[in-house]
Amino acid sequence: MKKLTAIVLIFVLALTLAACGASAPASSQAASGASAVITSVDDLTGKTVGVQLGTTGDIYAEDIEGATIERYNKGTEAIMALQQGKIDAVIIDDQPAKIFAQQNGDIKVLEEAFTVEDYAICVSKDNADLTAAMNTAIAELKADGTLQAILDYYIGGVEGAKPYESAADAAYPNGKLIMATNATFPPYEYHEGDAIVGVDADFAKAICDKMGYELVIEDMDFDAIIPAVQSGKASFGAAGMTVTEDRLKSIDFTDSYCTASQVVIVKK
Repeated sequence: MKKLTAIVLIFVLALTLAACGASAPASSQAASGASAVITSVDDLTGKTVGVQLGTTGDIYAEDIEGATIERYNKGTEAIMALQQGKIDAVIIDDQPAKIFAQQNGDIKVLEEAFTVEDYAICVSKDNADLTAAMNTAIAELKADGTLQAILDYYIGGVEGAKPYESAADAAYPNGKLIMATNATFPPYEYHEGDAIVGVDADFAKAICDKMGYELVIEDMDFDAIIPAVQSGKASFGAAGMTVTEDRLKSIDFTDSYCTASQVVIVKK
């Protein structure tokens, strides 16, 4: 009898353990973040979203209902946090997003844009003459195809397109202009060896050539650019910077030279 009772108890215990084992995959699935699947902008509600500090992605993310916003000094840091499962999504400009997705096979860019925006160069409100002169140069560089050639090379991938080069006889009788940027934002500005290159770097060089100034580029955190321009430490700022009503309260902008969008990056 004792032997029969023992066998029954062992059988019951085995069933109990099997039942516990069957429930394990369900809890593992929840812990893996399966409930945080994001397929559209609307799915960002209540999620944890990474942005680069001070960018328009940072500004616009505040409008997401119930979202927790995690801010990073560099876009690459936000991407790493996404890959590590610390956040559910990243909001960033479309062209850098495409490059991040090309470089990392475990993430993707949603087709739906988060918002559309215009890029321009920021200049101190105390330097209206510089803003006006830059606008004249921008108009000329649009008209003669220089801006389009730069975009063709860095964004369009047009065969035969080349980066901008100053003319052999370029002269700089007016001195130097210092451009503040954040060179972690390809294809607009990034490091290539010791040089800072990209759409903004090339276009700023073309503008300065038109105006007779030598261009000097200073790399810094994105949220330090506007203060640097306001204080006079930099002559202007160019870093894929969007014109917003809030920024216009403290800084002026040139005419727009590029239209882009904020997009959402998620894990595959």
